[in-house]
Amino acid sequence: MLDPYADIAGTRAGLHTLACHFPADRTGVESERFGVPRPDGSELAVEVYRPVGAPGASPGGPGPLPYEHGPLPYEPDPLPGVLQFHGGGYTFGQAPPGEDRTAIELVRAVGAAVVSVEYRLAPEHPCPAAVEDCFLALEWTAGQAAALGIDPARLAVSGQSAGGGLAAAVALMARDRGGPALVHQSLVVPDLDDSAGTRPTPADDDPRLPDGAFVQRGWRHYVPEGAGAHPYAAAARATDLRGLPGACVVVCGLDPLRDTGLAYARRLADAGVPVALHYVPGAWHGFEMFAPETRLARETTAYWTGRLRAALHGGREGGSEEGPGSGLTPRPSSAAPA
Repeated sequence: MLDPYADIAGTRAGLHTLACHFPADRTGVESERFGVPRPDGSELAVEVYRPVGAPGASPGGPGPLPYEHGPLPYEPDPLPGVLQFHGGGYTFGQAPPGEDRTAIELVRAVGAAVVSVEYRLAPEHPCPAAVEDCFLALEWTAGQAAALGIDPARLAVSGQSAGGGLAAAVALMARDRGGPALVHQSLVVPDLDDSAGTRPTPADDDPRLPDGAFVQRGWRHYVPEGAGAHPYAAAARATDLRGLPGACVVVCGLDPLRDTGLAYARRLADAGVPVALHYVPGAWHGFEMFAPETRLARETTAYWTGRLRAALHGGREGGSEEGPGSGLTPRPSSAAPA
């Protein structure tokens, strides 16, 4: 595959242009951008996506739009909140304003307000810039929950690839720093471990797929001094996983992140954390982005978003996250990619 790290600025520009040419379907979803002050006086950009007309929506908006995905997925009470961290090898992945497709789909699938975080990117901003930005966004969301129409008792983190690694790290930070409390972490093909890709991986023999060397290039930009330089650089380095919120971990069979994802899920379960593991045999890293309409992609997305929705809505919708100590719940996908 082509090396996006060969020209980082060019890759970012190309991804931005591509996203602008294919705008997201925002039917039934609105968003509002905010600047969150950092300690150094700069601002972290976040965008809050919510159902049109939901609590916390800006007054004077256009009013409800036709909603094509069944009943409106929000309640008269404040919505649960999801902090969404994009993927991109800690180096790419920021969407144009209003175009975070994952956030938009989470609003629809989960019935939540979704805070999309535009964390700083490596190599210009190595660790801990990204993870501290993500934790700052969590603190801001909890502190501004009433104004945002969010229930601070129902907060979760979610991320894909590098975003999954950041979500896991933020869950550790929230535990260690005394909050804000989280009820769930969605770790989708998470990039958790700076050692990922240093050993043979299932994708090494196929030039079309991301391989171990590809993963390592991202880590070298994010932690040029090694992950040991910061306690939350790589969640897999944490020695104590007790007391973390329940997790759903998605792992693909041809992903160079497969083994580290499986190992982290097992360690969470061994620490007494409720874990649902969804294993997708024969699938490669990010397959659902390239083939989102395939049955396998829809099945995979429905599984982890369903776990997230159950954790956030609990008894309100007849479902709940597993209780403490329920251990690892593996669920293999039923088919290879279509």
